[in-house]
Amino acid sequence: MLMDLKAKIKALSEQYFTEVVSWRAHLHAHPELAFEEYQTSEFICKKLDEIGIPYEKGIAKTGIIGLIKGKNPEKKVFALRADMDALPIQETNNVPYKSQNEGIMHACGHDVHTSCVLGSAKILNELKDELEGTIKLIFQPSEEKLPGGASVMIKEGALENPKVDHIIGQHVYPELEAGKVGFRPGVYMASCDELHVTIKGKGGHAALPQNVVNPLMIASKMLLEIDHTIKEQKGEAPTVLSFGKIMGNGATNVVPDVVKIEGTFRTLDETWRAAAHKIMKKTAIQIASEMGGDCDFDIHLGYPFLKNNEPLTHKMQDLAKDYLGSNNVIDLDIRMTAEDFSYYSQVVDACFYRLGVRNESLGITSSVHTSTFDIDIESLKVGMGLMAWLAINQ
Repeated sequence: MLMDLKAKIKALSEQYFTEVVSWRAHLHAHPELAFEEYQTSEFICKKLDEIGIPYEKGIAKTGIIGLIKGKNPEKKVFALRADMDALPIQETNNVPYKSQNEGIMHACGHDVHTSCVLGSAKILNELKDELEGTIKLIFQPSEEKLPGGASVMIKEGALENPKVDHIIGQHVYPELEAGKVGFRPGVYMASCDELHVTIKGKGGHAALPQNVVNPLMIASKMLLEIDHTIKEQKGEAPTVLSFGKIMGNGATNVVPDVVKIEGTFRTLDETWRAAAHKIMKKTAIQIASEMGGDCDFDIHLGYPFLKNNEPLTHKMQDLAKDYLGSNNVIDLDIRMTAEDFSYYSQVVDACFYRLGVRNESLGITSSVHTSTFDIDIESLKVGMGLMAWLAINQ
């Protein structure tokens, strides 16, 4: 029975492959930023209409929820999630499906995620007589920008009516060749907070240091001290503290009044996360005061850490090995990157895995968030087929 079902899914993946490739090409050529995915949303609705899947739109502005009901639809609900937004990057690839929207690009593969879920939906709808329960399709806006579309979708009831029992999501992984996927049970990805620091001093002529309170010097000491203290007190908790932007509008002979700094703090331990916030604020304010200045240390709370439910993820991993072969399923390491799928993982049993898209022979090796990111289109066949296989065997 299962072998027959697997063969059907693989055959349908082949049958729909060219169509799904065209969907991805369209989405890639028409990228939209976070919470602005209006044309993307219209395109998805049109495809769901063509497939014959009922849906609700306008959730979290541009989000969509579709339902595929199999036998005993109230028995269990299994959700498939796709994010839809693109990044503010100018694409430099020379391909027929190159972005037509100036300064915007699907450089993180959300066009792939959306196309794969649509492809899986088409397969599952074809096989719904062999499906037990209900499949919920979640097309989500704004993964790339706080507060994260997942958090808004959840607040607006995306996991209710019907209530979701399990949810899965996949993400492109250019470090892994097309045809392979990767899983990690348990804690997988980090929380992510934005740090926005304003240091206020007293500007003036650089040749008269006795008359100024130099915010650049305060900033220098503060950055070094915070970095040292966090490293000293983090213990075994995986932690990243990075500052990537500092702005002081002075000159060779002008000390500015204000310096602004931006950075990120990431960890996999919520207790340490809260403690580190207090340490950073206390250290910054104390150093600024000691040096005659003031400091506003603002922490924008970002996504929580992402945890893969262990029983569910082990089951999905075993199913993936059955579908693709054990040699095509790898174990993943912890990542200090963040994903707003983590919001789902905090409230429902979840599994977030990686889809290989690399092809060195075709020169497809660029990382996500770069202007040359692209995929081996064969990964679309794997992505939609595997997701359908996981969903129908949930």
